[in-house]
Amino acid sequence: MTSKITSASSTLFKDFVRVANAIVADNNLVGEIALADSESLLPEILFITSYPPRECGIATYSYDLIKTINEKFGESFSLTVCALEANGKQHDYGNEVKHILHTTVPEQYEQLAVELNANENLKMIFIQHEFGLFGGEYGNFLLSFLLTINKPVITTFHTVLPNPDANRKKVVEAIAELSQSVVAMTKNSAQILEGDYDIRKEKISIIQHGTHLVSSFNNSDKKFNHSLKGRLVLTTFGLLSSGKSIETALDALPAIIQEFPNVIYLIIGKTHPGIVKHEGEKYREFLFEKVSELKLQNHVRFINEYLSIGDLLAYLQRTDIYLFTSKNPHQAVSGTFAYAMSCGCPIVSTPIPHAKEMIDGAGIIFDFQNSKQLATATIKLLADPALMYQMRMKALHKISPTSWQNSAIAHIELCMKHLAEKNISLKYSIPEISLIHIKKLTTATGMIQFSDIATPDIETGYTLDDNARALISVTKHFEITGDVTDLTLIDTYLNFIILCQQPNGSFLNYVDHHGNFFEKNSNENLEDSNGRAVWALGEFISHHKLFHKDIIKKAEIAIKKSLSHISTFNSPRAMAFAIKGLCFYELYKANIELRQQIILMADNLVSKYRGVSDKNWQWFEEYLTYANSVLPEALLYAWLSTGNEIFKTIASSSFDFLLNHIFKKGKIKVVSNNGWQLKGMVSNKFGEQPIDVAYTILALSKFYSVFNEKSYLQKMNDAFTWFLGNNHLHQIIYNPCTGGCYDGLEEKHINLNQGAESSLSYLIARITNEENFNKHTDRQLKQKFNLA
Repeated sequence: MTSKITSASSTLFKDFVRVANAIVADNNLVGEIALADSESLLPEILFITSYPPRECGIATYSYDLIKTINEKFGESFSLTVCALEANGKQHDYGNEVKHILHTTVPEQYEQLAVELNANENLKMIFIQHEFGLFGGEYGNFLLSFLLTINKPVITTFHTVLPNPDANRKKVVEAIAELSQSVVAMTKNSAQILEGDYDIRKEKISIIQHGTHLVSSFNNSDKKFNHSLKGRLVLTTFGLLSSGKSIETALDALPAIIQEFPNVIYLIIGKTHPGIVKHEGEKYREFLFEKVSELKLQNHVRFINEYLSIGDLLAYLQRTDIYLFTSKNPHQAVSGTFAYAMSCGCPIVSTPIPHAKEMIDGAGIIFDFQNSKQLATATIKLLADPALMYQMRMKALHKISPTSWQNSAIAHIELCMKHLAEKNISLKYSIPEISLIHIKKLTTATGMIQFSDIATPDIETGYTLDDNARALISVTKHFEITGDVTDLTLIDTYLNFIILCQQPNGSFLNYVDHHGNFFEKNSNENLEDSNGRAVWALGEFISHHKLFHKDIIKKAEIAIKKSLSHISTFNSPRAMAFAIKGLCFYELYKANIELRQQIILMADNLVSKYRGVSDKNWQWFEEYLTYANSVLPEALLYAWLSTGNEIFKTIASSSFDFLLNHIFKKGKIKVVSNNGWQLKGMVSNKFGEQPIDVAYTILALSKFYSVFNEKSYLQKMNDAFTWFLGNNHLHQIIYNPCTGGCYDGLEEKHINLNQGAESSLSYLIARITNEENFNKHTDRQLKQKFNLA
């Protein structure tokens, strides 16, 4: 991918960029301009697996995994595939498939290994293992490959059977011994590998079956809703075979229909190709006969297709209850089961190990082939919508760590652990900027405060805080994109801020969904909210060249009206926000009164710093709380405005002190909102919020632009990748499907709600990342080509 070096709003040297672009093009330089020169060839990772268009569960699994690794780490690795073929077949593959292994031909295994050994750029091999995929007894042809290959190998076991016979155990043990690591998908599978196959615990990693993020969990407005209108939808999907025991659900339907006549049961999926080869459509015809026998024609619909993932997820999002009826007690994992949970489906399932491990309040388990229990469980759920909603939420929270994005992170981190070249740097790909969720949260009044997962909760009303952040972030977005649809949003947020302003120049914060002020405005200290409003107004006015003079005038009237109230601030953060706002406003219209207010508030911060700080605690208060980075950042702005060196000195010392507290080993860990960092005390390690990461990125950006220290740029990157998975849970905080950002990172889970504060925090961080990439790239090009 050729990198974008400029943006719509770039104020950089246009002639120089044009020349540099020409030089880049002439030399066929592809990819981002990195901080240092790098090899043109990315290190290669090869996946040995069945692969689409071959129709099987592992092929789909591998496609989804490879696609997501490419999306997240495509600037770090080149991903290729060795596709598995059997019985002389040859599918028509995409360009990523570089090798074909005919699994029933023994000599091809060693030949493939020899060929791969000659590829110096190949750094890692992932093998997707299922006993039926490889030739020989229990797939033992694979051993000749493993004995010959001299590259590191990680093997994922998709099926782990307990109580193996001697030969099966011997093959699995050998595969594990010849692999650097093995991956199991459930805790149960890992325990079987350790207990029944004598595989060392330290060699086993658990990476659950990946699942797809979905944009909405409201099943009333889905793609297929027109054909299912007014129906309660039960669903089963997957490649059809007798092992799925669909007849168990069919036998339960008459009892369910008696209570809920509008039920329809969707049976989605083609018959497994291996089954068709040996017995044709015998099992499907058996199911047809049962539907006829039970007179269920109006309540059962067969969808005999291998659906696209988009269509499949649409059906699952429209599903009220997912039925999992497998009769195989040793089925280690089910991708269909996981996909249903990821769409928020309550589950009624047989007790396969995966179900017993995952359901945990997200559904009901029934005995194998027990139609009566299945009917009872389904009726119980359909009769209790509140319970179904509770299970839907449980399913989403339980399954969220398994998203393909998180699975990609886990696989690449395991890969990095075994790479011989420790100098390979892991680079997260940056998602495209999206305002989808921001627009979804915005009404004609303003930005809604909270979301229930990704659905805006209008009952929670609006806040000045969020609309101030929204004005800042969408103004920045308009600056870099020129997207005219931003103008309506900007006008909405500005009008909301003005709505909140009182006759004395102060602002109220809380507004209900009817547009009335909440009573709690009189019960809380609103200084920080007021300071944030001044910041938003000032920064908006500083972009006056982008907007009509009338809208700038409206903002200017509001900020002027607030000036008398600013002088009453006592909160350090309120003063810091206001300093930023006035410094931005000063870029548009400097005057003595503004300068005096900046000096007054900056002096106040200096006084607070001197009253508390010592050699080991260089800070403004006896505790670190929220939005810490804005304090040194504000003093830096004050220095740029006034030239007072004291402001610069304290800005630098306090910021370095803060950075030493929150950055460790290439990761940011901001101060916990579950207990502030007290002077001389050990802080609570968990409870991180996106807003603190965003404020840190803004401050790092300003310090980098002033001092040009690369350590600030590196920390900015480390901080931004917190949103992408570079955190203690190794999970995404930004949801690229919804365009929203999760509300918090806790010790063992993520708060999946995607409210205004967190989503705007990500947007501000993402836009700041874009701005700094452009600035740094142009600086690099300028140095590289000696352009003035």
